[in-house]
Amino acid sequence: MRIIGGKYRSRTLQAPKGMETRPTLDQVREALFNILQGQIEGIVMLDLYGGSGAVALEAVSRGASSAVICDQSRDAVAVIKRNVATLACEDQVTVLQMKDQNALDRLEKEQRTFDLVFLDPPYKLDMTDVLTRIAAGPLLRPGGKAVLEHAASNQAPEIPGLRLLSTRKYRDTCLTFYEKE
Repeated sequence: MRIIGGKYRSRTLQAPKGMETRPTLDQVREALFNILQGQIEGIVMLDLYGGSGAVALEAVSRGASSAVICDQSRDAVAVIKRNVATLACEDQVTVLQMKDQNALDRLEKEQRTFDLVFLDPPYKLDMTDVLTRIAAGPLLRPGGKAVLEHAASNQAPEIPGLRLLSTRKYRDTCLTFYEKE
């Protein structure tokens, strides 16, 4: 796995071992950033199910001002921290080891806000509650984007307060784009 574009282009990243984490494929990451082209510079990003951290680190490489990467797995967080150290971007990236709802609680308490929230949960996880909370709460700025990566066999939920912009399919994977109203 590698960074595709930006200042860290071609730098190699580690991925957690085993089948517990499913890294976002290079093709899907490249498509994501092609779609968001021109919207990354200076943004603040939240990657709620970080895995290897590749998506948020790609955003930082392409000009995001900062990112928060969360994952509940101790092994995944260790890999994310190594990847951040390898890129020497510790001043731009915060890594949290906690469950999704705990991370949202903490970030809300800290009054953090984001321009982009990326969600690549385990495919069997129902994202309705998390997306509803993001739509209703202060974490995602008005006009901010939420992107859900999910299995092509699952339909993305419609969420009040988040306008569904589009869904793009890449083999067995879909990216669904929302915008906060």
